[in-house]
Amino acid sequence: MQEKPIVSISSPLGRGAIAIVRLSGKDCLKEALKVFHSKNLDPNNVQPRFMHFGKLQIEDGVFEECLMVYFKAPFSYTGEDVVEFQIHGGVLLAQKVLDCITNLGVRLAEPGEFSKRAFLNGKISLDKAEAIIGEINADSESDLKNSLSITNGRLAEKINEIQEQLKLLLAEIEVGMDYPDETEETSIKTNIKTRLQEILRATEVVLEDSKSMKYIKNGVNVALVGRTNVGKSSIMNALLGEERSIVTDIQGTTRDSVSESFMYQGIKINLIDTAGIRQTKDFVENLGIEKSKKMSLQADVVLFILDGSEAESKNDAEIEQMLSGKNVIYVINKTDKTRKVAKKKNEIEVSALTGKNIDKLKQEILNMVKLEKVDTKGAVLANERQFHILQEAKDLLSNILSDESRTLDVLSLLLKDLWKIYGKITGNTENEDIINLIFSKFCLGK
Repeated sequence: MQEKPIVSISSPLGRGAIAIVRLSGKDCLKEALKVFHSKNLDPNNVQPRFMHFGKLQIEDGVFEECLMVYFKAPFSYTGEDVVEFQIHGGVLLAQKVLDCITNLGVRLAEPGEFSKRAFLNGKISLDKAEAIIGEINADSESDLKNSLSITNGRLAEKINEIQEQLKLLLAEIEVGMDYPDETEETSIKTNIKTRLQEILRATEVVLEDSKSMKYIKNGVNVALVGRTNVGKSSIMNALLGEERSIVTDIQGTTRDSVSESFMYQGIKINLIDTAGIRQTKDFVENLGIEKSKKMSLQADVVLFILDGSEAESKNDAEIEQMLSGKNVIYVINKTDKTRKVAKKKNEIEVSALTGKNIDKLKQEILNMVKLEKVDTKGAVLANERQFHILQEAKDLLSNILSDESRTLDVLSLLLKDLWKIYGKITGNTENEDIINLIFSKFCLGK
Protein backbone atom coordinates (compact mmCIF):
# COMPACT_ATOMS: atom_id res chain seq x y z
CA MET A 1 0.00 0.00 0.00
CA GLN A 2 1.43 3.35 -1.05
CA GLU A 3 0.32 6.48 0.78
CA LYS A 4 0.84 10.08 -0.36
CA PRO A 5 4.53 11.02 -0.29
CA ILE A 6 6.22 12.34 2.83
CA VAL A 7 9.66 13.90 3.29
CA SER A 8 12.10 14.53 6.12
CA ILE A 9 15.75 15.02 6.93
CA SER A 10 16.93 11.55 7.96
CA SER A 11 20.43 12.38 9.21
CA PRO A 12 21.30 14.15 12.48
CA LEU A 13 21.05 17.92 12.32
CA GLY A 14 24.45 19.55 12.36
CA ARG A 15 27.54 20.03 10.24
CA GLY A 16 29.03 16.95 8.61
CA ALA A 17 30.22 15.43 5.37
CA ILE A 18 26.78 14.23 4.24
CA ALA A 19 23.15 14.95 5.03
CA ILE A 20 20.24 12.80 3.81
CA VAL A 21 16.78 13.95 2.79
CA ARG A 22 14.34 11.06 2.36
CA LEU A 23 11.00 10.81 0.52
CA SER A 24 8.57 7.89 0.67
CA GLY A 25 5.21 7.18 -0.90
CA LYS A 26 3.28 7.15 -4.15
CA ASP A 27 4.82 9.30 -6.91
CA CYS A 28 7.77 10.32 -4.70
CA LEU A 29 10.14 9.70 -7.66
CA LYS A 30 7.99 11.90 -9.87
CA GLU A 31 8.19 14.68 -7.26
CA ALA A 32 11.95 14.24 -6.82
CA LEU A 33 12.61 14.50 -10.56
CA LYS A 34 10.90 17.90 -10.63
CA VAL A 35 13.98 19.33 -8.89
CA PHE A 36 16.75 16.79 -9.63
CA HIS A 37 18.46 16.62 -13.02
CA SER A 38 21.28 14.44 -14.34
CA LYS A 39 22.76 14.17 -17.85
CA ASN A 40 22.75 10.37 -17.87
CA LEU A 41 19.37 9.91 -16.17
CA ASP A 42 16.32 8.83 -18.15
CA PRO A 43 13.31 10.14 -16.18
CA ASN A 44 11.14 7.41 -17.68
CA ASN A 45 13.51 4.59 -16.71
CA VAL A 46 15.29 5.35 -13.45
CA GLN A 47 17.44 2.42 -12.32
CA PRO A 48 16.57 1.42 -8.72
CA ARG A 49 19.28 1.14 -6.05
CA PHE A 50 21.77 3.03 -8.18
CA MET A 51 23.49 6.28 -7.19
CA HIS A 52 22.70 9.00 -9.70
CA PHE A 53 24.95 12.08 -9.67
CA GLY A 54 23.31 15.35 -10.64
CA LYS A 55 22.08 18.76 -9.57
CA LEU A 56 19.19 19.57 -7.26
CA GLN A 57 17.53 22.91 -7.93
CA ILE A 58 17.01 24.58 -4.56
CA GLU A 59 15.84 27.92 -5.90
CA ASP A 60 15.78 29.65 -9.29
CA GLY A 61 19.34 29.54 -10.52
CA VAL A 62 20.62 27.91 -7.29
CA PHE A 63 21.74 24.25 -7.50
CA GLU A 64 23.30 21.69 -5.16
CA GLU A 65 25.44 18.90 -6.59
CA CYS A 66 24.37 15.67 -4.91
CA LEU A 67 23.53 11.99 -5.27
CA MET A 68 20.04 10.55 -5.65
CA VAL A 69 19.09 6.91 -5.09
CA TYR A 70 15.67 5.37 -5.86
CA PHE A 71 14.27 2.30 -4.07
CA LYS A 72 11.31 0.80 -5.91
CA ALA A 73 8.48 -0.71 -3.84
CA PRO A 74 8.38 -3.15 -2.17
CA PHE A 75 12.18 -3.30 -1.94
CA SER A 76 12.64 -0.40 0.45
CA TYR A 77 12.59 0.29 4.18
CA THR A 78 8.96 1.45 4.13
CA GLY A 79 7.75 -0.98 1.47
CA GLU A 80 6.82 2.05 -0.66
CA ASP A 81 8.75 3.87 -3.37
CA VAL A 82 11.58 5.72 -1.63
CA VAL A 83 13.97 8.41 -2.86
CA GLU A 84 16.98 9.63 -0.91
CA PHE A 85 19.11 12.68 -1.66
CA GLN A 86 22.65 12.62 -0.30
CA ILE A 87 23.76 16.24 -0.08
CA HIS A 88 26.63 18.10 1.54
CA GLY A 89 26.24 18.25 5.32
CA GLY A 90 25.00 21.43 6.91
CA VAL A 91 21.95 22.56 8.85
CA LEU A 92 20.95 25.38 6.52
CA LEU A 93 21.55 23.43 3.30
CA ALA A 94 19.54 20.42 4.50
CA GLN A 95 16.69 22.71 5.52
CA LYS A 96 16.79 24.46 2.13
CA VAL A 97 16.50 21.11 0.32
CA LEU A 98 13.66 20.09 2.64
CA ASP A 99 11.84 23.37 1.92
CA CYS A 100 12.40 22.81 -1.78
CA ILE A 101 10.61 19.43 -1.60
CA THR A 102 7.76 20.60 0.64
CA ASN A 103 7.17 23.53 -1.74
CA LEU A 104 6.22 20.90 -4.32
CA GLY A 105 3.34 19.90 -2.05
CA VAL A 106 5.04 16.92 -0.39
CA ARG A 107 3.99 16.66 3.26
CA LEU A 108 6.58 16.80 6.06
CA ALA A 109 6.78 13.41 7.80
CA GLU A 110 5.66 13.00 11.40
CA PRO A 111 8.12 11.50 13.93
CA GLY A 112 8.49 7.78 13.21
CA GLU A 113 6.21 7.87 10.17
CA PHE A 114 8.70 6.10 7.87
CA SER A 115 8.94 3.19 10.34
CA LYS A 116 5.18 3.23 10.89
CA ARG A 117 4.66 2.81 7.15
CA ALA A 118 7.21 -0.03 7.21
CA PHE A 119 5.11 -1.73 9.91
CA LEU A 120 1.80 -1.16 8.12
CA ASN A 121 3.29 -2.55 4.91
CA GLY A 122 4.52 -5.69 6.68
CA LYS A 123 8.23 -4.84 6.42
CA ILE A 124 8.80 -4.93 10.19
CA SER A 125 6.90 -6.23 13.20
CA LEU A 126 5.97 -4.01 16.14
CA ASP A 127 8.63 -5.53 18.41
CA LYS A 128 11.23 -4.89 15.71
CA ALA A 129 10.12 -1.27 15.46
CA GLU A 130 10.61 -0.84 19.22
CA ALA A 131 14.01 -2.52 18.93
CA ILE A 132 15.02 0.01 16.27
CA ILE A 133 14.31 2.74 18.83
CA GLY A 134 16.55 0.76 21.20
CA GLU A 135 19.35 0.60 18.61
CA ILE A 136 19.23 4.36 18.14
CA ASN A 137 19.18 5.08 21.88
CA ALA A 138 21.56 2.31 23.01
CA ASP A 139 24.44 3.59 25.14
CA SER A 140 25.90 0.27 26.25
CA GLU A 141 27.18 -2.79 24.38
CA SER A 142 24.65 -5.16 25.97
CA ASP A 143 21.75 -2.81 25.28
CA LEU A 144 22.79 -2.66 21.63
CA LYS A 145 23.17 -6.45 21.40
CA ASN A 146 19.69 -6.92 22.84
CA SER A 147 18.14 -4.50 20.36
CA LEU A 148 20.00 -6.15 17.48
CA SER A 149 18.78 -9.60 18.55
CA ILE A 150 15.18 -8.33 18.42
CA THR A 151 15.63 -6.67 15.03
CA ASN A 152 16.93 -10.04 13.83
CA GLY A 153 13.48 -11.43 14.65
CA ARG A 154 14.16 -13.78 17.58
CA LEU A 155 11.41 -12.37 19.80
CA ALA A 156 8.87 -12.21 16.96
CA GLU A 157 9.73 -15.79 16.03
CA LYS A 158 9.02 -16.98 19.59
CA ILE A 159 5.75 -15.03 19.86
CA ASN A 160 4.54 -16.15 16.43
CA GLU A 161 5.30 -19.75 17.40
CA ILE A 162 3.18 -19.39 20.57
CA GLN A 163 0.33 -17.77 18.65
CA GLU A 164 0.44 -20.58 16.10
CA GLN A 165 0.15 -23.18 18.88
CA LEU A 166 -2.86 -21.32 20.30
CA LYS A 167 -4.50 -21.28 16.85
CA LEU A 168 -4.10 -25.05 16.61
CA LEU A 169 -5.68 -25.48 20.05
CA LEU A 170 -8.57 -23.24 19.06
CA ALA A 171 -9.09 -25.31 15.92
CA GLU A 172 -9.13 -28.48 18.02
CA ILE A 173 -11.73 -26.96 20.35
CA GLU A 174 -13.91 -25.94 17.40
CA VAL A 175 -13.81 -29.49 16.05
CA GLY A 176 -14.72 -30.83 19.49
CA MET A 177 -17.73 -28.52 19.76
CA ASP A 178 -18.90 -29.14 16.19
CA TYR A 179 -18.55 -32.92 16.39
CA PRO A 180 -19.12 -33.88 20.03
CA ASP A 181 -19.96 -37.49 19.16
CA GLU A 182 -16.65 -38.06 17.38
CA THR A 183 -14.28 -36.34 19.83
CA GLU A 184 -13.77 -36.86 23.55
CA GLU A 185 -13.84 -33.63 25.56
CA THR A 186 -11.55 -35.02 28.26
CA SER A 187 -8.89 -35.87 25.67
CA ILE A 188 -9.10 -32.36 24.17
CA LYS A 189 -8.77 -30.74 27.61
CA THR A 190 -5.78 -32.93 28.46
CA ASN A 191 -4.01 -31.87 25.28
CA ILE A 192 -4.86 -28.21 25.93
CA LYS A 193 -3.42 -28.46 29.44
CA THR A 194 -0.17 -30.02 28.18
CA ARG A 195 0.29 -27.42 25.45
CA LEU A 196 -0.54 -24.48 27.73
CA GLN A 197 1.97 -25.74 30.30
CA GLU A 198 4.63 -25.72 27.57
CA ILE A 199 3.62 -22.19 26.53
CA LEU A 200 3.72 -21.09 30.17
CA ARG A 201 7.26 -22.45 30.60
CA ALA A 202 8.42 -20.70 27.40
CA THR A 203 6.83 -17.45 28.58
CA GLU A 204 8.51 -17.71 31.99
CA VAL A 205 11.90 -18.22 30.34
CA VAL A 206 11.53 -15.02 28.31
CA LEU A 207 10.31 -13.12 31.37
CA GLU A 208 13.17 -14.38 33.52
CA ASP A 209 15.77 -13.51 30.89
CA SER A 210 14.20 -10.08 30.54
CA LYS A 211 14.13 -9.13 34.21
CA SER A 212 17.70 -7.93 33.95
CA MET A 213 17.00 -5.83 30.86
CA LYS A 214 16.47 -2.71 32.97
CA TYR A 215 20.09 -3.12 34.08
CA ILE A 216 21.24 -3.61 30.49
CA LYS A 217 19.29 -0.60 29.27
CA ASN A 218 19.78 1.79 32.18
CA GLY A 219 22.79 0.37 33.99
CA VAL A 220 23.14 -1.05 37.51
CA ASN A 221 22.64 1.60 40.20
CA VAL A 222 25.21 1.06 42.94
CA ALA A 223 25.18 3.09 46.17
CA LEU A 224 28.35 3.37 48.27
CA VAL A 225 27.17 3.55 51.88
CA GLY A 226 28.92 3.76 55.23
CA ARG A 227 29.81 6.05 58.06
CA THR A 228 32.22 8.94 57.58
CA ASN A 229 35.90 8.38 56.76
CA VAL A 230 35.66 4.68 55.87
CA GLY A 231 36.91 5.33 52.33
CA LYS A 232 33.72 5.52 50.23
CA SER A 233 35.06 8.28 48.00
CA SER A 234 38.43 6.54 47.64
CA ILE A 235 36.72 3.30 46.55
CA MET A 236 34.55 5.20 44.08
CA ASN A 237 37.67 6.77 42.58
CA ALA A 238 39.34 3.33 42.43
CA LEU A 239 36.32 1.83 40.61
CA LEU A 240 36.26 4.72 38.15
CA GLY A 241 40.01 4.77 37.69
CA GLU A 242 40.07 8.53 38.20
CA GLU A 243 39.79 11.17 40.90
CA ARG A 244 36.09 12.01 40.89
CA SER A 245 35.17 12.34 44.59
CA ILE A 246 37.00 14.56 47.07
CA VAL A 247 39.08 12.57 49.56
CA THR A 248 40.14 14.15 52.88
CA ASP A 249 40.56 13.17 56.54
CA ILE A 250 37.85 15.68 57.50
CA GLN A 251 34.57 14.03 58.50
CA GLY A 252 31.45 14.99 56.54
CA THR A 253 33.28 16.11 53.37
CA THR A 254 30.66 14.48 51.12
CA ARG A 255 27.42 16.27 51.97
CA ASP A 256 25.47 15.33 48.85
CA SER A 257 25.52 12.33 46.54
CA VAL A 258 28.10 12.25 43.75
CA SER A 259 27.18 10.19 40.69
CA GLU A 260 29.41 8.80 37.96
CA SER A 261 29.29 5.82 35.59
CA PHE A 262 31.73 3.40 34.03
CA MET A 263 31.47 0.43 31.67
CA TYR A 264 32.38 -3.08 32.77
CA GLN A 265 31.94 -6.10 30.47
CA GLY A 266 29.57 -4.08 28.30
CA ILE A 267 27.34 -3.10 31.25
CA LYS A 268 27.04 0.46 32.56
CA ILE A 269 27.53 0.70 36.32
CA ASN A 270 26.18 3.88 37.90
CA LEU A 271 28.02 4.69 41.12
CA ILE A 272 26.47 6.93 43.76
CA ASP A 273 28.87 8.13 46.46
CA THR A 274 26.61 9.08 49.36
CA ALA A 275 27.17 11.27 52.38
CA GLY A 276 28.67 9.48 55.38
CA ILE A 277 25.96 8.38 57.81
CA ARG A 278 26.50 9.63 61.37
CA GLN A 279 24.85 11.67 64.11
CA THR A 280 25.43 15.37 63.49
CA LYS A 281 23.86 18.74 64.31
CA ASP A 282 24.90 20.21 60.96
CA PHE A 283 21.64 20.95 59.10
CA VAL A 284 23.12 20.71 55.59
CA GLU A 285 24.99 17.49 56.36
CA ASN A 286 21.82 15.99 57.83
CA LEU A 287 20.00 16.67 54.55
CA GLY A 288 22.74 14.76 52.73
CA ILE A 289 22.52 11.87 55.22
CA GLU A 290 18.74 11.55 54.75
CA LYS A 291 19.26 11.57 51.00
CA SER A 292 21.92 8.85 51.41
CA LYS A 293 19.47 6.63 53.26
CA LYS A 294 16.83 7.09 50.57
CA MET A 295 19.22 6.37 47.69
CA SER A 296 20.58 3.31 49.48
CA LEU A 297 17.12 1.80 49.64
CA GLN A 298 16.45 2.57 45.96
CA ALA A 299 19.77 1.23 44.61
CA ASP A 300 20.03 -2.12 42.84
CA VAL A 301 23.20 -2.99 44.77
CA VAL A 302 24.64 -1.44 47.94
CA LEU A 303 28.33 -1.42 48.73
CA PHE A 304 28.47 -1.21 52.53
CA ILE A 305 31.94 0.19 53.14
CA LEU A 306 33.63 -0.76 56.42
CA ASP A 307 37.03 0.36 57.69
CA GLY A 308 38.83 -2.97 58.15
CA SER A 309 41.36 -1.42 60.51
CA GLU A 310 38.68 -0.47 63.06
CA ALA A 311 36.19 -2.49 65.07
CA GLU A 312 32.55 -2.03 64.08
CA SER A 313 30.75 0.84 65.77
CA LYS A 314 27.16 1.35 66.85
CA ASN A 315 26.77 3.49 63.76
CA ASP A 316 27.85 0.56 61.54
CA ALA A 317 25.27 -1.69 63.20
CA GLU A 318 22.50 0.84 62.55
CA ILE A 319 23.47 1.09 58.88
CA GLU A 320 23.52 -2.71 58.56
CA GLN A 321 20.02 -2.91 60.02
CA MET A 322 18.81 -0.23 57.61
CA LEU A 323 20.09 -2.27 54.65
CA SER A 324 18.28 -5.46 55.70
CA GLY A 325 16.75 -7.17 52.65
CA LYS A 326 18.87 -5.26 50.12
CA ASN A 327 21.49 -6.65 47.73
CA VAL A 328 24.50 -5.81 49.91
CA ILE A 329 28.19 -6.39 49.30
CA TYR A 330 30.30 -5.81 52.42
CA VAL A 331 33.41 -4.00 51.22
CA ILE A 332 36.19 -4.24 53.81
CA ASN A 333 38.50 -1.34 53.02
CA LYS A 334 42.03 -0.52 54.21
CA THR A 335 43.20 -4.14 54.18
CA ASP A 336 46.76 -2.88 53.87
CA LYS A 337 46.42 -2.39 57.67
CA THR A 338 45.79 -4.93 60.45
CA ARG A 339 42.20 -6.16 60.23
CA LYS A 340 39.96 -5.58 63.28
CA VAL A 341 36.44 -5.81 61.79
CA ALA A 342 34.59 -9.14 62.13
CA LYS A 343 34.11 -11.49 59.17
CA LYS A 344 31.01 -10.82 57.06
CA LYS A 345 28.93 -12.93 54.72
CA ASN A 346 29.38 -11.86 51.09
CA GLU A 347 32.39 -9.67 51.82
CA ILE A 348 35.27 -8.53 49.66
CA GLU A 349 38.51 -7.22 51.10
CA VAL A 350 39.81 -4.30 49.09
CA SER A 351 42.36 -1.55 49.30
CA ALA A 352 41.50 1.72 47.61
CA LEU A 353 45.14 2.67 48.15
CA THR A 354 46.70 -0.29 46.28
CA GLY A 355 43.76 -1.30 44.07
CA LYS A 356 43.54 -4.77 45.62
CA ASN A 357 40.40 -6.72 44.50
CA ILE A 358 38.81 -3.72 42.76
CA ASP A 359 38.19 -5.81 39.59
CA LYS A 360 36.77 -8.59 41.76
CA LEU A 361 34.38 -6.06 43.28
CA LYS A 362 33.21 -5.00 39.81
CA GLN A 363 32.48 -8.61 38.90
CA GLU A 364 30.61 -9.21 42.16
CA ILE A 365 28.32 -6.27 41.37
CA LEU A 366 27.25 -8.00 38.15
CA ASN A 367 26.95 -11.33 39.95
CA MET A 368 24.65 -9.74 42.51
CA VAL A 369 22.03 -8.85 39.84
CA LYS A 370 22.64 -12.16 38.01
CA LEU A 371 23.58 -10.48 34.74
CA GLU A 372 25.82 -13.40 33.84
CA LYS A 373 22.62 -15.40 33.16
CA VAL A 374 21.19 -13.01 30.59
CA ASP A 375 21.21 -14.51 27.09
CA THR A 376 21.06 -11.56 24.68
CA LYS A 377 21.09 -14.06 21.79
CA GLY A 378 17.73 -15.44 22.87
CA ALA A 379 14.23 -13.99 22.79
CA VAL A 380 14.51 -11.00 25.13
CA LEU A 381 12.01 -8.19 25.63
CA ALA A 382 12.91 -4.65 24.64
CA ASN A 383 11.00 -2.56 27.18
CA GLU A 384 8.54 -2.36 30.05
CA ARG A 385 5.53 -2.38 27.72
CA GLN A 386 6.47 -5.80 26.38
CA PHE A 387 7.33 -7.05 29.86
CA HIS A 388 3.88 -6.13 31.21
CA ILE A 389 2.20 -7.73 28.20
CA LEU A 390 4.01 -11.02 28.73
CA GLN A 391 3.28 -10.88 32.46
CA GLU A 392 -0.41 -10.43 31.58
CA ALA A 393 -0.19 -13.50 29.34
CA LYS A 394 1.49 -15.50 32.10
CA ASP A 395 -1.24 -14.54 34.60
CA LEU A 396 -3.99 -15.58 32.18
CA LEU A 397 -2.22 -18.87 31.45
CA SER A 398 -1.96 -19.61 35.16
CA ASN A 399 -5.63 -18.76 35.59
CA ILE A 400 -6.70 -21.09 32.77
CA LEU A 401 -4.59 -23.95 34.11
CA SER A 402 -5.93 -23.48 37.64
CA ASP A 403 -9.49 -24.49 36.73
CA GLU A 404 -10.06 -27.72 34.79
CA SER A 405 -13.85 -27.53 35.05
CA ARG A 406 -14.28 -24.93 32.29
CA THR A 407 -16.30 -25.97 29.24
CA LEU A 408 -14.80 -25.95 25.73
CA ASP A 409 -16.67 -22.79 24.70
CA VAL A 410 -15.29 -20.90 27.71
CA LEU A 411 -11.78 -22.21 26.98
CA SER A 412 -12.16 -21.04 23.41
CA LEU A 413 -12.91 -17.48 24.55
CA LEU A 414 -9.98 -17.49 26.98
CA LEU A 415 -7.53 -18.78 24.37
CA LYS A 416 -8.66 -16.11 21.93
CA ASP A 417 -7.96 -13.48 24.60
CA LEU A 418 -4.55 -15.07 25.20
CA TRP A 419 -3.76 -15.01 21.48
CA LYS A 420 -4.59 -11.29 21.34
CA ILE A 421 -2.39 -10.54 24.37
CA TYR A 422 0.66 -12.14 22.75
CA GLY A 423 -0.16 -10.27 19.54
CA LYS A 424 0.31 -6.96 21.32
CA ILE A 425 4.07 -7.54 21.26
CA THR A 426 4.50 -8.06 17.51
CA GLY A 427 1.53 -5.97 16.38
CA ASN A 428 -0.52 -8.97 15.33
CA THR A 429 -4.00 -7.89 16.57
CA GLU A 430 -2.57 -4.62 17.96
CA ASN A 431 -4.85 -1.59 18.10
CA GLU A 432 -4.12 1.71 16.36
CA ASP A 433 -3.66 3.78 19.55
CA ILE A 434 -0.74 1.63 20.73
CA ILE A 435 0.83 1.69 17.27
CA ASN A 436 0.64 5.49 17.15
CA LEU A 437 2.16 5.74 20.64
CA ILE A 438 5.15 3.55 19.76
CA PHE A 439 6.01 5.28 16.50
CA SER A 440 5.71 8.73 18.07
CA LYS A 441 8.90 7.89 20.01
CA PHE A 442 10.95 7.87 16.80
CA CYS A 443 12.90 10.88 15.63
CA LEU A 444 11.97 12.79 12.49
CA GLY A 445 13.17 11.08 9.34
CA LYS A 446 12.88 7.58 10.80
